This record gives sequence, C-alpha cells and structure tokens, in this order.
Amino acid sequence: MTTSIKQKHESKFRRANRTRARVQGTSLRPRLSVFRTAKHISVQAIDDVAGKTLVSSSDLKVDTKGKKPVEIAGLVGAEIAKLAIAAGIKTVVFDRGSYQYHGRVKSLAEGAREGGLEF
Repeated sequence: MTTSIKQKHESKFRRANRTRARVQGTSLRPRLSVFRTAKHISVQAIDDVAGKTLVSSSDLKVDTKGKKPVEIAGLVGAEIAKLAIAAGIKTVVFDRGSYQYHGRVKSLAEGAREGGLEF
C-alpha cells in the first residue's frame, strides 16, 4: 500500500477504536455494530463479554428492488429490530464504528428505533 492509503486505513481504525472504547455490549444490552461499504450495509448485535454475535442482518436479506440506499438502510434497521426482539433483546448500545451518524447510518438507527429497539 502506498503511504496515503495506509494512513487512511490507520485513521479509520483509530476512529473506530475511539468509538468502541466508550461502547461495551453485554448479553442484556448488546452492542449494535454497523458496517457500511459503498454498495452494502450490515449490522449485528454483539455480546462483547461472551464474544458472540447474537443476531445479524444486512441489505442482502431485505427486498432492495427499486429503493434508494438510505431507504434500504432503514429496512435493514427494522429487520434487525424484529430479529433482536424475537431473540429477547429490547435495549442495545449503538456502535457506529468509524462512520458519521449521517445518511445511511442514521437511517439504519432510526429504522431500528421504529422497529422497537431502545438505544
């Protein structure tokens, strides 16, 4: 990797670690971790104490035909809320990682809240 690309990746990991240092998930209140790429978005509820993923969802599991990326993220949020509530999870800690709380990440969080999850 060139120096600028390497610095960019290091900056991303530093931002994510800063966020995760303040956020800890347990079995009663798991961490809702968001991963976003240019084409896809995924989310998972993680119990950091046990080191296990409790539930997960992504845009590959919802109907995305003819929808915009922000709308798709809202559907993924609603899907993770439905799965989490079915697994007995009502409250979570939101982990946005290195991403700004804006656009698709914000839409995912709002979809999860509308689906019944409490942050």
